[in-house]
Amino acid sequence: MWNNDGEGKVLYVQTHGVSDPGRSATPFFLAASAAAMEAEVGIYFTMYGPTLLQRDVVDKIGPKGDSGQRLSYFIRQATDLGVRLWVCQPSLDLNDLTYESLIDGVEMIGGAAFNDLAMSADAVISF
Repeated sequence: MWNNDGEGKVLYVQTHGVSDPGRSATPFFLAASAAAMEAEVGIYFTMYGPTLLQRDVVDKIGPKGDSGQRLSYFIRQATDLGVRLWVCQPSLDLNDLTYESLIDGVEMIGGAAFNDLAMSADAVISF
């Protein structure tokens, strides 16, 4: 799942969703920072995390409510630096979402693939 076998792999796990917008941007910000430091970085969205990836949500919410940058800004910042976005398929079902309702560039993976990512990462950080 990682692009190469180089060092410096960081996996962020986002479990919070749209009901907690104050926690929405931090994983993207930190992932972008790690990618700028030339680490290989991915964010895995599980539980309620996939709700943050909805096409009709990313321009409406942000960590500071109605003021400040929208979530789409932080997502674009991270993905422009090469951060990969993975979503848990059962969590889509949990939130009554479809893969087609998500922003472009998200990859759907299962539990075994997530475990492979986590076991080969140098750091796993959960939000």
